[in-house]
Amino acid sequence: MLTSTYTLVALSIEQASARIGLQSLLERWHPRAWQHATPTAREYALACDALRVAFDNCYWRKLDKFVLPALRRAGAAVVLLAELDALTLAAIEARADVHAAAAVQDPGFGAALERCCNLLLERLEREERELFALARIHVPSEAWFAIANQMLAQDAWQNENRSYPVGPVAPGAMGRSATRQAAMASHFAAH
Repeated sequence: MLTSTYTLVALSIEQASARIGLQSLLERWHPRAWQHATPTAREYALACDALRVAFDNCYWRKLDKFVLPALRRAGAAVVLLAELDALTLAAIEARADVHAAAAVQDPGFGAALERCCNLLLERLEREERELFALARIHVPSEAWFAIANQMLAQDAWQNENRSYPVGPVAPGAMGRSATRQAAMASHFAAH
């Protein structure tokens, strides 16, 4: 139970970060600002880049990598997962509309951006409100242990790879990540 609680807290923090990113994007690139101003091509490009980052923060989360597959294996929350997938597909389509509007500097750009962000925010809301509760019930405790272990290993790998300077890799440096991951896995297996 403690492992599932830790994992859900970590996922909630990731959810909050994604939500803050989307809300900041909406505040910075407010849809009504695009209706009355004449944005430059650079402003369209910056807004598209900001959307890409916010979208990636919503799409490449630990929830998607570890928890959703466990729920699918358990055969749980099938309808909810389908609805969340539909929201993701709609957000992908809205993101394509944003890029199409940016390419021709369409005044409807802001509305498309807002639609994409709102779809992603709706998905985040439903995950926290509905999915987390179902995951706590339907994902077996041994799966929570494996999920927590995978999340820690991913965090360690990301932290290690951020610390390397750009340039040639020192001999033996490539194996450090695998060694640390194996040490972490054996530590958690022992405890």
